[in-house]
Amino acid sequence: MATVENRQAQDEDKLAELGYKQELKRDWGVLHNFGISFSIISVITGITTLFEYGLNTGGPGVMSVGWIVVSFFTMFVGLGMAEIVSAIPTSGGPYFWAAMLAPPKHAPFASWITGWFNLLGQVAVTTGISFGLAGLVSTTASLNSGYTATAGKTIGIYAAILVSHAIVNSFGVHILRYLNNTSIALHSLGVASLAIAVVAKAPMHQSAKFVFATFYDGTGDPGWSVRASPAYVAACGVLMSQYTITGFDASAHLSEETRNASWSAPIGVLTSVGVSAIFGFFLLVCLLFSIQDFTNTVGSPIDQPVTQILVDIFGTNGAIVLMTLIMLCVWHCGLFSMTSNSRMMFSFSRDGALPHFFHHVDARFQSPIRTVWLAAFLSFCLALPSLGSAVAFTAATSIATIGLYLSYGIPILIAVVYSGNYKKGPFNLGVASRIIGVIACLWIGFITIIFCLPTTNPVDSQTLNYTPVAVGIIAVGAFGSWFLWAHRWFIGPIRQIEAEHHGIDINEPGAFEKAEAEGKLNTGIDIVNDMDDSRKS
Repeated sequence: MATVENRQAQDEDKLAELGYKQELKRDWGVLHNFGISFSIISVITGITTLFEYGLNTGGPGVMSVGWIVVSFFTMFVGLGMAEIVSAIPTSGGPYFWAAMLAPPKHAPFASWITGWFNLLGQVAVTTGISFGLAGLVSTTASLNSGYTATAGKTIGIYAAILVSHAIVNSFGVHILRYLNNTSIALHSLGVASLAIAVVAKAPMHQSAKFVFATFYDGTGDPGWSVRASPAYVAACGVLMSQYTITGFDASAHLSEETRNASWSAPIGVLTSVGVSAIFGFFLLVCLLFSIQDFTNTVGSPIDQPVTQILVDIFGTNGAIVLMTLIMLCVWHCGLFSMTSNSRMMFSFSRDGALPHFFHHVDARFQSPIRTVWLAAFLSFCLALPSLGSAVAFTAATSIATIGLYLSYGIPILIAVVYSGNYKKGPFNLGVASRIIGVIACLWIGFITIIFCLPTTNPVDSQTLNYTPVAVGIIAVGAFGSWFLWAHRWFIGPIRQIEAEHHGIDINEPGAFEKAEAEGKLNTGIDIVNDMDDSRKS
């Protein structure tokens, strides 16, 4: 017990060094921290919901080989993130890292831009997961009944899923910890059992050439391989893999609730990426080898190729049972995505970027309930274009991938350029740190461009990829608001403990500015300078 209490004190002292007091309940271990990212990555979610996209945008060869390529480069991003979170274990994650790593005069700007991209990605990934689940529910319901899915019905199911996630998240981390254990079991033992059952029961199997070397362009007539090139289609096709292996910053967002966070959080990041890469590849090739009729699977009348594969192998009733297992996994994935999303918003509001109303922890459940419901509301709004767009789901996954990876890349890039700006934690890449960071940033730049490109021909109101629009709105809004007004008051992550030590009510609007004017507290830039000095000492 004494050891646990000492570790708790050390974690709280580390948080205090970074300028915060312990507000969230710290009762997660390294396995739970790994589990939250592993559940959000959820290979069964990304592969199932984007399997149709993958088959049409490059086919089996791009899906299998693309998974290997994406896993390789994503590990560089994970390594860069792990080194940073080891040194700066706070629930703010990337936007806080950007402030700590950037030169003092640029710290607030770096924090502001990174935070808004991370918020966009967090909301979009919750949208992609839960809206994908709504689609799976609709598809499964139609298998053995007269149910006919419509855009309106799917949005209704989606809203119910979001409400269920928000209600569970409102009860705090104690309940989530037990659900996290269930999620780990479902995503490991459950998914492995599913993959083995599929490949074992399949009446016939495709050849290795089919799985690893078959290119297919179903992007239109003519397809983009004709209008542009096969390489264009292959590059766009890796969205399935890259979207799936994302969201591992959740280990950082939950670091304030994790014991021994300087070690547990980076281990959570890396193991979630590595284990997901292996599990995902195994599941993917099992599904590809078990395709019975490629033409019928691509053009499935039920519009869900994974479901079609299960129907072909197990029959309708067997497929319903296995789809229920898949949907349970996806539901847990969406639940923990909202958990991570709400923690990021809580931190962002704590530092003034969102209205202070959202900086609130429920006294009974020790959970940021207001940001939980804000996350649910924004995720619902982002899916509304699906009522008039055939590619809304694909766009949501592109937005999620770009938003999150840009927010990962900015602090990694800052750490590369200003490598001496912080004191590294126990997880240290040593001399390899900068080269790993450069590779990570180049890969993020590549996928940011690729996922903004159109993937369906011809391009019209139904097939327009609105990813550049959504990302552009956030970019223009973040940069514009900074230069118009936010630069006058946003100082980056607030040092609550220092303020409270001076008797300042941090809940009172303008209290910081008044204290600065009266000389009770350093100015915004001086605060950042103090942070810069402390991290070098």
